[in-house]
Amino acid sequence: MSSEIRSEYVDINGLRAYQALPSPPNAGRPSAGMLLLPMITGIGEQIREFADTIARETGVVALSWDPWHGKSSDDSSHDELSKLLAQLDDDTAVAEQEKLLAHMRGNLGLERVGVIGWCLGGRYAFILGGRNADLANVIAYHPTVTIPPAANHKIDAIAYTARTAAPVLMAYPGKDSIVSRESFLALQEALQSREAAPSIVHLYPEAKHGFSDKRRHNEQANADAFRLSWPQALDFIRETTRVAAQIPA
Repeated sequence: MSSEIRSEYVDINGLRAYQALPSPPNAGRPSAGMLLLPMITGIGEQIREFADTIARETGVVALSWDPWHGKSSDDSSHDELSKLLAQLDDDTAVAEQEKLLAHMRGNLGLERVGVIGWCLGGRYAFILGGRNADLANVIAYHPTVTIPPAANHKIDAIAYTARTAAPVLMAYPGKDSIVSRESFLALQEALQSREAAPSIVHLYPEAKHGFSDKRRHNEQANADAFRLSWPQALDFIRETTRVAAQIPA
């Protein structure tokens, strides 16, 4: 399935976001959506590309949270964004994300909403999963869940991972220089401790942290990991956001 899309920056109750809105082939309006939680790049070119692809290829609304309120890798250096990352407050970030979820369910009238995050956003995807029992899915690409946690990480992401009620897809790079194998195993154990929802865990032994960012695809292991994982993530979105009454199997 491929849809025409309209992409734009939008203001949602004072929060800047990037929205990719599909036009379903059979008219009507979308019945499902995905909240995108960016990596350190913010709503840079890569995240906008992800949002557009998700909307176009799965037919769901893709709405991206803006962690830096206007700044992104398009106009800011990695050092500048790293300073913002060190100051990011968990409670504030989660409150903003849940405001966007409420907008998707309420104002957009979406029946099924999932979350997908990369790096720092992958961590928040697990936190939202543990806080919101009605999510359609949780997808975490190379989530930055460290042991011990960063100084500004007040919320225990591993504990929230174990509470997640939705189907989960997690992709972890075996040569992650930021997230240790100990952390990966703790996340995997938390996922597999759940009895009510399936878990799909991808391990790419030679890939590195942030392998989904195309700027890192000069390393073949990263390019291969993304090439294998991304189509499966799109299929996961399609199947978990399917609204039976409107989308035929």
